[in-house]
Amino acid sequence: MTPDGLPGTIVSVDQCNEGPSRVVVTDTSASSVLAPSPSSDEELLLRFRDQNDQEAFTELVHRYERPLYNYLVRYTGNPQQADELFQTTFERVFERSGQFEAGRRFKPWLYSIATHLAIDGMRRAGRHRALEFDASADVEDGEAGKLFDLVSDDRPSPVAQLEAAERRDWVRQAVEQLPDELRPVILLAYYEGMTLREVAEALDLPLGTVKSRLHRALVKLNEAWKRGHHAA
Repeated sequence: MTPDGLPGTIVSVDQCNEGPSRVVVTDTSASSVLAPSPSSDEELLLRFRDQNDQEAFTELVHRYERPLYNYLVRYTGNPQQADELFQTTFERVFERSGQFEAGRRFKPWLYSIATHLAIDGMRRAGRHRALEFDASADVEDGEAGKLFDLVSDDRPSPVAQLEAAERRDWVRQAVEQLPDELRPVILLAYYEGMTLREVAEALDLPLGTVKSRLHRALVKLNEAWKRGHHAA
């Protein structure tokens, strides 16, 4: 793990002369980071799949190193587990690249793989909710602020009394307490910036179910805010 909390490695592909290709992990030092590419995520994956373009695969990993890792930290509450899930997710991308359909969006597909791995990992560990929530996870304050404004019902007085750090911490703790079926909808829609259709695709749910769960999650967060602040 690097000092800023992100995984210190990236996944790449080693094409062996004999035997199948294998996934290897490379250190993400400044010299190994690729220059920004104008290619879309989908173009990069197709280049890797169809042309065995290793740089395209590495660029995909680099693009999602921060957001996907942060999502997994928020989902599991365990940075070490998030790091392992990040690696496994891109191993699955490598293994299943042949199943990616032209015209499909890469980001929901990637987060679908990561979410299912996280669910399976937490189930095997006997944890149905995060027990080691990392308050230092790299969450943008603006994202937490937008969600907080919705939860607090746009009332200025309590919001004005809270510092940015307190607001961010409250949102993190409140989201962590949501039921397992509601938490990923909030994480994907508000922290990852996905549209509701993308959330539905990532979670393999009907759009109507996503809308319903998002509404229920916001209601629960609003109720938590009122219990903790308005009653005081």
